Amino acid sequence: MTQTTRSVPTAFEISRRENCFQGFYRLDKLFLRHELFEGGMGREISRELFVRHDAVCVLPYDARRDEVVLIEQFRVGALEKTGNPWLIEMVAGLIDKEEEPEEVAHREAEEEAGLTFSALWPITKYFPSPGGSDEFVHLFLGQCSSQGAGGIHGLESEGEDIRVTVWSFDDAMQAVADGRIMNAATIIAMQWLALNRTEIRGLWS
Repeated sequence: MTQTTRSVPTAFEISRRENCFQGFYRLDKLFLRHELFEGGMGREISRELFVRHDAVCVLPYDARRDEVVLIEQFRVGALEKTGNPWLIEMVAGLIDKEEEPEEVAHREAEEEAGLTFSALWPITKYFPSPGGSDEFVHLFLGQCSSQGAGGIHGLESEGEDIRVTVWSFDDAMQAVADGRIMNAATIIAMQWLALNRTEIRGLWS
């Protein structure tokens, strides 16, 4: 089958932008038109946009022990769609100041898990929900020692109550397969580690 080569749309026009809510996060309503695949500009449409800070997520990994360090905390977004809103996740935080993603990774590792990273390996960058949010995620693997990791962490001033646990790589992958880990960033990072684990262990062990 021969595919017809078509140009990629690049043009869009925002005619109006209204702020609907302003708190720690922001909700805007945009009125816009964009170029169509068949050519020309489409009709004006309106879309709500959840405006968020970009995020940094890091999977702490001890290559010598072949263990990952995961955290558990209450998540309001999971309150009504799962029987247990305490989700198993990885270290994460928002870029809410003039910081590089790597700086956020090191800061959040200390605050949320009491960990120090000796190296960071960039995994990927992605939009978790571009249909309605502008959040952009920087995903890393963090080299650490899992020995002695654990306990309760987090900043009381931010209402954080975080339990830190150490998992073997195999147990964490089984938790992904079983659906016990249902956080997108953690699933992506664990699957990436499964594909690149031999190389990582060779370099970091």
